[in-house]
Amino acid sequence: MDWTQFAQQMASMARDLLAQDSVSATLERITESATELVDGCDAAGILVLHARNVETLAPTHPLVIDSDRLQQQLGEGPCFDAAHTQKESVFRIADVTTEHHRWPAYAPQARALGVGSMMGFLLFTDDENLGALNLYSRKPGAFTSDSETAGWLLASHAAIAFSTARTHAQMEQAVATRHTIGEAMGILMASHHLNQDEAFDVLRRYSQETNTKLREVALRVCQQGALS
Repeated sequence: MDWTQFAQQMASMARDLLAQDSVSATLERITESATELVDGCDAAGILVLHARNVETLAPTHPLVIDSDRLQQQLGEGPCFDAAHTQKESVFRIADVTTEHHRWPAYAPQARALGVGSMMGFLLFTDDENLGALNLYSRKPGAFTSDSETAGWLLASHAAIAFSTARTHAQMEQAVATRHTIGEAMGILMASHHLNQDEAFDVLRRYSQETNTKLREVALRVCQQGALS
């Protein structure tokens, strides 16, 4: 492993991650970088767990989706367990065929999918756990200790970029929502001779009575000029 070259590539990737214009673009660049920078990595994806339901983000190959789906169906597997228990921040499996004792249902079916070896890294910051970056190779024994170190360094940068992109997206959405609500209030104030508090109360009550998000109610007013 040429660590000087790797450091240069990581620096370039870090700048590239911050230049992405959306969360999805950031995640895609993370998984693409895994296949480019980590020796032995044939495919990569990010697994996010909602209760016990798996969501696969930015997969570079259908193998990632198939593996995640299989782990959800079986309720077992290294990526599923890592994201669910959060006990291990890193795992490396040299050969899935030797893992029958830990994942008796997943291991043979994963090999049938074409998985030879795997690594996984929890994506976390001081404030939150974001999911797991999972790397796949079709060959057993493809990942070395150097591969694990490279993956861990990549995951550390990825977690910060992921968190930053998501926070930025949430802020943009909040600003857009506030603007939409303000525009809707203005329409109601003009058409029904209401003050600001009364217009907002109309939106709020309609949102509660129809079990509709306030932003969606406001958007309807902006598009239709009225609630009905």
